[in-house]
Amino acid sequence: MSTHKATATRPKTAVAKAPGSGRRAGRGGRAGKGFALHSFTSYDGLASPEFTGLDNYKRLLEDDALVTSIRNTLLWVVGTVALPVGLGLLVAVLSYDLKGGGWFRLPFLLPYAMSGAGLGVIWGFILQPDGMANQILTLFGMPGGDTAFLQDGPRNTIAMIVVWTWQQLGVNMLLFVVGLQSIPKAPIEAARIDGASGWAMFRHVIWPLMRPITTVVFGLALVAGLKNFDIVWVMTQGGPGRSSETLAVTMYRDVFVANEYGYGSAVAVLLTTVTGLASYVYLRRQIGGEEKS
Repeated sequence: MSTHKATATRPKTAVAKAPGSGRRAGRGGRAGKGFALHSFTSYDGLASPEFTGLDNYKRLLEDDALVTSIRNTLLWVVGTVALPVGLGLLVAVLSYDLKGGGWFRLPFLLPYAMSGAGLGVIWGFILQPDGMANQILTLFGMPGGDTAFLQDGPRNTIAMIVVWTWQQLGVNMLLFVVGLQSIPKAPIEAARIDGASGWAMFRHVIWPLMRPITTVVFGLALVAGLKNFDIVWVMTQGGPGRSSETLAVTMYRDVFVANEYGYGSAVAVLLTTVTGLASYVYLRRQIGGEEKS
């Protein structure tokens, strides 16, 4: 009887929260609302904000620099999904059953230890006019010794995506290795008995079983491509002539360089909306695919 009463009157256990997590969430929400409200004003950070309605959003539609920024952002999305993720998967698969595979993967992991800003500084020197890249090409008599890697768009954006790939390939590879290690042995052995091997084994057995980790890796790459900032700002500051700007760089330039807080906030709202919608559509498709399978 006493046991029953104790069980019946036991209070529900509250979910533990990290200290200050509520305050951080509240501050983040207020900051987001502040950006959204500023997007309807003309504000230089000094005088009082002046309500302008949808003028900033109308200006977005007429801004040629924003068109270039959107184009470059789309290039980043395609590049950061295709190159670091695709090459990371390739290295993970090739080195998985390889003797000494850990040592083979180590050189790909080392660049990830560098910050985006440090990476940008180093590769900015390498790819500048008469930099190391041009000098090596010229030294070995290879074509492209006079290539302006960072001076012309969209070549400068493509060059920076290659740099980003050099850094991010390792972490994507590591995540895929974890995914490979989590695959049950039974389906693999059954497929081998049925005669599956090579590409057929990967396509019909291994790849479907890696779907959970693939969803994570592709999702992270998608968001990274949409909001990429540090490498672009350090290597080119969005130039020359704003030819390599992404939406994140455009937002930073308008707010903190041009002191156009209202217009920069409108760009921030656009970037947040695009990132949110892209993430929602991607995750919806992935979750829907898992439910059907």
